[in-house]
Amino acid sequence: MSAASPLVVGREGAVGIIELARPDKFNCLSLAVHAAIEAALDDFEKPGSGVRAVLIRAQGKHFCTGADLDEVKGLRSDPAKIDHFIRYGHAVLQRLEASPLPVVAACQGLALAGGSELMMACDVIFASTDFRIGDQHAQYGLVPGWGGSQRLPRIVGLRRGLDLFFSARWIDAPTALQWGLVNYVVEPDKLGEAALAYCTQLTTRSRGGLAIMKRLARQGMDQPLGGGLKLEQDVMATELMNDDVSEGLAAFAARRPPVFK
Repeated sequence: MSAASPLVVGREGAVGIIELARPDKFNCLSLAVHAAIEAALDDFEKPGSGVRAVLIRAQGKHFCTGADLDEVKGLRSDPAKIDHFIRYGHAVLQRLEASPLPVVAACQGLALAGGSELMMACDVIFASTDFRIGDQHAQYGLVPGWGGSQRLPRIVGLRRGLDLFFSARWIDAPTALQWGLVNYVVEPDKLGEAALAYCTQLTTRSRGGLAIMKRLARQGMDQPLGGGLKLEQDVMATELMNDDVSEGLAAFAARRPPVFK
């Protein structure tokens, strides 16, 4: 993409890379950033693309410090434009959650407000030891606009979520790990390497199998246990017959690694 693009999009083997590229603005999120993320997902998800996992990372000192407030100020005079700004951001983050590809984030420095919302829409999170996360909306008379009010309490629990909203405080990487906001904490100089190695490992898995597990887990979270179990039963009955299962069983019997199409 061009030097003026808010993202650098590329590939490392079968891993699609989405790199936030506005370090001078702490990788804040704008309409152009969200559009570029959506376009990258469209390309990665195309049949025959060869992409089997997605890594979201960021240039500079911080992962993302929230929405582009300069853009927000310019939109506030037009209710239709500010409504589009909010709804489009929601739609793109929901695309990340609904993507059939595993989406991994590598987060350094700060993930604040909209940056934390972007992070929480990903599936697996790597954080550096200098990582801190928080929601400062209340400090400035704002409220979460891209799903934070819903995703954060679902991840950390209602009381912890409300505490972070009310206090606007930041928590560090060990606390984020303990609360389930991140999966792995590594040294800053190992962050990119560790996240990419994890994604590369995912590329050896059945793409269809990972997509189904992601869909079942995410859809099941919004249902009572019985409904989620019914989803699993219905999927399993048909998926046992596919080619990836045949290859997996053959590889197990031959004591070799499977090679999925």
